[in-house]
Amino acid sequence: MEQGFGRGPVERSRRSLSTSAPVPKGDGEPINDADVQMQQPPPPAAETKAISPSSQESPRRCEAAVRASSPASAAMSRSASSSTHASTPPVDAGTHRRSSRHSTPQPGPVEPPVTRSTLSELDVSKIIHNPKLRHDINFDPELHFRPNLDGEKGRKKQDKANFFWRTLKEELTEFLTDRDSFVAKHAKRNDWTLPALLKAVKEIIQTLVPQRDRQFLDEGLNVELLMQQFYRGVADLEKLAQWLSHVLKSHCAPMRDDWVDTMYAQLSSGNRNADLDELVTGMRSLLSVLEAMKLDVANHQIRCLRPVLIEDTTHFEQKFFLRKMQSKKVDTSGARRWYAGAERRFASSSSSSSSSSSSTCPHLFGDMAVFFDALSELILPSTAVKRVPSTFLFDEERILKLRSDMLDAINLEVCMRMYEDLDRVGRFSSSILGGASRALDEETLNRSASPVPDFNFNAPFPSLRSSSPVFSSASSSPRSSLTMPSYVAPEGGEDRARSRTVYGNLVALLQSATPTSRPFARWQELAPSMALQIFRYTSAPSEMLAVFEAKLAENVCNANSQLYLEVEQAFHARLMTELGARVNEFKSLSGLSLFAVATGARLQSGGGGSSVQSGRDRDGEVSDEGGVEDMATRLAHLGVLHWRVWSQLAYVSDSDEMSIDSAANQI
Repeated sequence: MEQGFGRGPVERSRRSLSTSAPVPKGDGEPINDADVQMQQPPPPAAETKAISPSSQESPRRCEAAVRASSPASAAMSRSASSSTHASTPPVDAGTHRRSSRHSTPQPGPVEPPVTRSTLSELDVSKIIHNPKLRHDINFDPELHFRPNLDGEKGRKKQDKANFFWRTLKEELTEFLTDRDSFVAKHAKRNDWTLPALLKAVKEIIQTLVPQRDRQFLDEGLNVELLMQQFYRGVADLEKLAQWLSHVLKSHCAPMRDDWVDTMYAQLSSGNRNADLDELVTGMRSLLSVLEAMKLDVANHQIRCLRPVLIEDTTHFEQKFFLRKMQSKKVDTSGARRWYAGAERRFASSSSSSSSSSSSTCPHLFGDMAVFFDALSELILPSTAVKRVPSTFLFDEERILKLRSDMLDAINLEVCMRMYEDLDRVGRFSSSILGGASRALDEETLNRSASPVPDFNFNAPFPSLRSSSPVFSSASSSPRSSLTMPSYVAPEGGEDRARSRTVYGNLVALLQSATPTSRPFARWQELAPSMALQIFRYTSAPSEMLAVFEAKLAENVCNANSQLYLEVEQAFHARLMTELGARVNEFKSLSGLSLFAVATGARLQSGGGGSSVQSGRDRDGEVSDEGGVEDMATRLAHLGVLHWRVWSQLAYVSDSDEMSIDSAANQI
């Protein structure tokens, strides 16, 4: 993990996505169906008392106290201002009583880019009471904290950090060139960057060392005494750097030792050679090491707490949302209407000849048949529901990702069908008409060549489309010739290899596309390149390219085209078949077992985000089941967990009659 210099607040990192939905901010903020975004609530006092304080054990598990000889006298008492946050400079009590008309506001020091406040999200109490994090931990076995440098917000934080370090260098330069003037200006209030930095360093270290060692920290890093020595030119920065190095090495993970040594070397060299650039770089490294140590401790706590947090998910979320609903801060009326409508459609489809996929195997879904039928329709790209029900607050990103993945799989199949039809036209033109041009009529381009294939969204490129896009077992393959398609590709090995090449190239184009929150817009941009890539592998006349491009763009960018809807319907049917098997397997598992099975199966097939490995068909080729199996696993995991939390709260019973047993698992 790359650590930056002063990178401010942190965020949770995921394999696929680094974005995270906001969580409820406070008890006074309502949650409506129209807007599913919430902010984190303050931790309830009752729950805070039920949580035992986290151990201050460091990743190194070192029990040695911070008893190294300090650069300041051990007899000196702790500075009265040493526990003040760097972002809150001391203010004279009388100042608040004065009128703003009679006082000139004094600018405070520039705040360091990393402080105890900016790292407060990493405290164990914040982790335990963060409902979004506790929900996400059920789905991501690699969830961890990292510095947040993404996007425009990250750039602004980096700019703010750079400004602090420039200001520190400028103020140190001013001190060296005109000490008397600088001391007269800043010594009384300590309102500049160096004391602010030292206070921030001390406060962060206080959160990393055991309680019994904090008195030695007060003696060794007495900011007030150090600044007095600094103003008189007698501060021993070499000794301070050595002391800090010993303290950090005693409590950091062994992998951070080299970084600490580098920090010490930079501070020592800068001090001996009067090199301000080197000195500031050393201070920057010091703050970065502390940030990394805090991240290490938080990630260690997540790993230790994960089993308990996962097992307690249903109870915790039911209690959290029931409290919000009872105080009228969560509106589930839209979700209730969504589920009631799903019940009506399910009952109607079950009684008709064209029954839904889930109604054909209700024993697999059990009492969740209606729910999963509605949930599977929610991820259909043609549905294009802009907002999911408010009950899916913490799963909105996962639903949108599933919808995007399904769109990619469907459009890749549309492209392959159009490739096969164009290849047929090219063969006919070359062999029968001697290569003469022939108009590419709409009926030819719209005819499908085979059922739906699957796209493994997470596996590396070489493993994609490992089998023929045409020939495979009817029982395990997504492209079975036993369904009597309108066109069956020749059985020659050369044609099969070319089909695999075409599919692989299309996937490579898709993976190289710029990520966007509008999947249909991405396909609109990709359509000409996809058409050209397909055209290269056929012998169709060149004058047909423009017509083919237009037709492909129409089919992949229009969720209402006949070909698109046909492929989507076939894909949805196969997804429901796989989904039923997954739900039947998952519904009886405990929370921790569900996490292990759902995420472990995906990890086994090759990395954190790859799909479940499929079997082999009767011809010995690897079948393309990975994509749909992966989607079914993700959707079943999401749905089963959601049902356990919300079935009684919003779907099948009255939440007013529901009570949560407070004696359930407590952390």
